[in-house]
Amino acid sequence: MTSGKTQLLQEKKRLLDELGHLTHILHGTWLERHTTCSNPSCRCHVGEKHGPRYYVVINRNGKQRPKYIPKSSVEKARQGIMEYQRLAEIVDRLTEINLALLREGESEQ
Repeated sequence: MTSGKTQLLQEKKRLLDELGHLTHILHGTWLERHTTCSNPSCRCHVGEKHGPRYYVVINRNGKQRPKYIPKSSVEKARQGIMEYQRLAEIVDRLTEINLALLREGESEQ
């Protein structure tokens, strides 16, 4: 086995191991929203709006759906979105590695 194949297989193993640590994956977009209320005399109509309120926008059946995130869960939700981004990077890199191994005729299990 060539040094290049060995390096690719080692990187592949490392990436596959990393997948097991991505436990809070959220596939969505982060959104912070400031709103006005229905009280016409409220300060939100002339200046500072209410919020921020936090949402993760997900796609369901071809439609975007905002899902409210309570303040107590903001950090975990942000972590989940970052983990999804890392997941996508890992999948892209694994695809590159697997294609390279296929081109070299690697017949691994």
